[in-house]
Amino acid sequence: MELLRLGAVGEERPYVRAADGTVHDLSPLTADIDGAFLAADGIARARAALEAGELPVADTEGLRVGAPVARPGAVVCIGMNYAAHAAEGGAEPPKQPIVFFKHPNTVVGPDDDVLVPRGSTKTDWEVELAVVIGKQARYVETDEEALACVAGYAVSNDVSEREFQLEVSGGQWSKGKCCETFNPLGPALVPADEIADVQDLRLKSWVNGEPRQDSTTQDMIFSVAALIRDLSQFMVLSPGDILNTGTPEGVALSGRFPYLAPGDVMELEIDGLGRQRQTLGKA
Repeated sequence: MELLRLGAVGEERPYVRAADGTVHDLSPLTADIDGAFLAADGIARARAALEAGELPVADTEGLRVGAPVARPGAVVCIGMNYAAHAAEGGAEPPKQPIVFFKHPNTVVGPDDDVLVPRGSTKTDWEVELAVVIGKQARYVETDEEALACVAGYAVSNDVSEREFQLEVSGGQWSKGKCCETFNPLGPALVPADEIADVQDLRLKSWVNGEPRQDSTTQDMIFSVAALIRDLSQFMVLSPGDILNTGTPEGVALSGRFPYLAPGDVMELEIDGLGRQRQTLGKA
């Protein structure tokens, strides 16, 4: 089962895709897939309604795919969380998670255009596993508690402008992370219980059809559970929040590849979570 939001920008409606590939209208159950829906055991209720035949089959041909979660309250991100990625940037593996934030309005659909910011010469791609919070995480003590707070997972592209991030940042990263369209998300929200092992997922990215990243979540320095545990000691994670868990090696920052320019095409994929594709445009 996968949760989807389809429709024009600002007009997305909720849907659910069954295991056989048929897409069903989820609006009899909820107006949207958001924090309130997830907090109210929405995924379990959607599964039950689907199995009971209570959700009509939908005609979704031609509909735009939106981000699978509406209006996230926060987009919390982890830097240098893959050992090989830290090494390619010349950094030692961090001893504590490196935390930064993206403005929630950076979240767009998985196939929406990404805009190269004005004055940018160092726009970069980052395929990441996104964790969608379904239950409040506050002072979590165990891995089991941490994973119980997860509603599901999605593909995320933590697009970054490296000059803004590192050279004109004033000492923090947000200028290079919060440009408009800088967080394509989706295509779907896959429930956590449908992923056998979140620490054994392959992540890949391509630019203009050429391979860039190819790694697995086994290379994470801090696991999903460890990140939620750690973050919950310093902040409260709420239903609908998104946690970007870091990117593997193979980005332009490494010096091995050119940075992005208008007209380029990014493609990103994570096993079991789907594939996204963006064309670069001008801001």
